Amino acid sequence: MSLKIEQDHNRFKQIIKGRIKRELRKYMSKGEMIGKKGKDLVSIPLPQIDLPHFKYGTRKTGGVGQGEGQSGQSIGQGDPEDGDGHGHAGNLPGHHIEEVDITLEELAQILGEELELPNILPKGRKNVQATKDKYNGITRAGPESLRHFKRTYKQALRREISSGTYNPARPIIPTREDKRYRSWKEIPAPERNAVIIYVMDVSGSMGDEQKEIVRIESFWIDTWLRHQYGGIDSRYIIHDATAKEVDSDTFYKTRESGGTLISSAYKLAAKLIEQSYPADEWNTYVFHFSDGDNWSGNDTAECMKILETRVLPKVNLFCYGQVESEYGSGQFYGELEEYFGAKENLTLSKIEDKDAIYQSIKDFLGKGK
Repeated sequence: MSLKIEQDHNRFKQIIKGRIKRELRKYMSKGEMIGKKGKDLVSIPLPQIDLPHFKYGTRKTGGVGQGEGQSGQSIGQGDPEDGDGHGHAGNLPGHHIEEVDITLEELAQILGEELELPNILPKGRKNVQATKDKYNGITRAGPESLRHFKRTYKQALRREISSGTYNPARPIIPTREDKRYRSWKEIPAPERNAVIIYVMDVSGSMGDEQKEIVRIESFWIDTWLRHQYGGIDSRYIIHDATAKEVDSDTFYKTRESGGTLISSAYKLAAKLIEQSYPADEWNTYVFHFSDGDNWSGNDTAECMKILETRVLPKVNLFCYGQVESEYGSGQFYGELEEYFGAKENLTLSKIEDKDAIYQSIKDFLGKGK
């Protein structure tokens, strides 16, 4: 019975994954579709999915809540016409939404399959010492989810044969003493380390809509890179005319009203890399989001110099995402494209609206860097 339930559960999970995969573009363009995010789980609302549940019979045998009265009798003093849940039956379906929990690992796998993202080949040698569970033994006690069915059956068969009760025409039913369970031990496992440096323009031309696009895209970037690496360090830089490092909450909520000097952010990012993340040890990713406005051509020239000499030689990938804004000129994208051309570890993407997030992530992560 427990094996049948497990098979049904696995089959249902495949249905859920298929539904998420088909609707992935919608989830990537609508931030509210990603619900509660825990340490290892994310809740995704899936409309019109019938989740398995118990359905009880209607035997008229009495019981709790089955006192005097007739089936269908109104309870309380409400007026059937007052709209408080009473009145005539409707002929339209209700709007049902169920939240389904899946692991971030499963979500990353769906993302990789749908966008056809290649696995990353790490270049940095920095390792973190982690632990993982290895199932390498059998024990007489444990949870039913770890029961070893083959070992249990063999033990029950051995018992019946030795006691003379074995009958080929009768099913073998294991007793408590027959059951065997998988056991495990923690073993050290070195894992590749990576750092993601998120950089965002928070000047007056970057509004709430632009910041929401950055928040959604960053979630999916983070999900994929954490799937690829054992350890991830995240750093956040905001800038207008000056740049500063902040925490993730401040990163997505801050809005300034000043001008824009992009070089201030690139200098700070280069400093972080040089001081904390040596290129021969770390896999480094920089994602810069801006509306493409910069204060002057002189500062743009300074940006190119910093990228060319201090950033690009030391990172796996530098990504520039230009988020369209009615106040931004969008000129910086063209400047980068003209100066660097087709460079292996530099990727540019125009993000016109939330619907463009899907293609932008494919642009950024599709090189397998």
